[in-house]
Amino acid sequence: MNKKKRILTGDRPTGKLHLGHFVGSLSNRVKLQNEYDEYVLIADVQALTTNFNHPEKLSNDVRQVAMDNLACGINPDVTTIIVQSMIPEITELTIYFSMFTSVASLERNPTIKQEIKVLNLKGNVMYGFLGYPVSQAADITVFKADLVPVGEDQLPIIEQTREIVRKFNRLYDKVLIEPKAMVGTVGRLLGTCGQNKMSKSLGNVIYLSDSSEEITSKVSKMFTDPMKIKLTDKGHPDKCPVHMYHKAFNKDTGIIAEIKKDCVSGKLGCVECKKRLAAALNEFLNPIREKRRIYEEAPQKVNEILIEGTKKARKIAVSTLEEVRSAMKINYFKG
Repeated sequence: MNKKKRILTGDRPTGKLHLGHFVGSLSNRVKLQNEYDEYVLIADVQALTTNFNHPEKLSNDVRQVAMDNLACGINPDVTTIIVQSMIPEITELTIYFSMFTSVASLERNPTIKQEIKVLNLKGNVMYGFLGYPVSQAADITVFKADLVPVGEDQLPIIEQTREIVRKFNRLYDKVLIEPKAMVGTVGRLLGTCGQNKMSKSLGNVIYLSDSSEEITSKVSKMFTDPMKIKLTDKGHPDKCPVHMYHKAFNKDTGIIAEIKKDCVSGKLGCVECKKRLAAALNEFLNPIREKRRIYEEAPQKVNEILIEGTKKARKIAVSTLEEVRSAMKINYFKG
C-alpha cells in the first residue's frame, strides 16, 4: 500500500478568513484532504509579526480561523488542524534555518518586499517580519510536507523554503523534503478596491462569514471597469474585478457567458451586474455560513479539535527534530 503524500497549508489568525483565502488555498485543501495526509496550521506566532502589540486578540482569532476552515468543509477526522505556538519544535527549527539564511535573500523576497510596501513599514521592519519566510519554511519542513496549497503571492515564500531545504540537505544530510507549491483556483483575487489583493489590513475584504446584507453592501461599492461610465458604454469584463468574482464564484457558467456578452455590447450596466454578483455570492456562502453557526454554538468542540490535532502533529515534529539534530551533529547525548 502506497503511503499518502503530505500537505501542509495554513493561515495567520489575524481575523476571520475571506474569499481570497478560499480561492487561494482553502478550496484546494478541502478538495485534496481525502487524497493526501493533510495538515492545516493556524500560524499564531506569525500573526504577531503585525499584531505584536495586541497578542490578546489571538485567542479569539485562532478559533475564528478554525471555524472558517471547518465551515468550508475541512473534516477534522481526516485533516489535522494545528496551533503553531503549541509546537515548540517549529521555533527550534526556525532558529537553525536562520543561522544559514542571509538577510539579503530575505530582503529580496518579492512577497516580503510587497508586504513592506503595502503596510508602509519601510525603515521600521521588525526582525520577525523580515524572517517570516524562515519561519514558514520551518512550518512546512517540520511536518515533511510534499505539497503546499498557496495563493500566487506566496510562491516566493515556497521557493525560499525549497532553497533552505536544499542548503540544509547539502550542508548536513538529506533529512528534509523539498516541497512543491500548488496555486489555487484563482491565482490572485483583487479586493473590493479593485487595485490590491484582498487583505484584511487594507479593509477591502469580503469575509466568508459576512451576512447577506453585508455582501450586498460591499459588492455595491466595488470598483468596476473605469471605461464603462454609462449603462450603454461597451464594457471590458476581462479587466473588471466584478467579472473576476463572477468567474470565481458564480456556479452558472451560462450566466457568466451571458453577463460577459451583455457587458461588452453595452446592454448590461454595472449596477445590475453587481446585483447578480451579490446574489451569486450569497448562494455560494449560504452553506458555509450555516455550517459555521454549528461550530459557533459549540466552542468546546472547536477547542477539542485544535488540542487533539496539535497533539497528533507534534509527534511528527518531535521525530523530525531528532533527525535534524542528528544530521547537524548537535544531538549530543543521543545513543
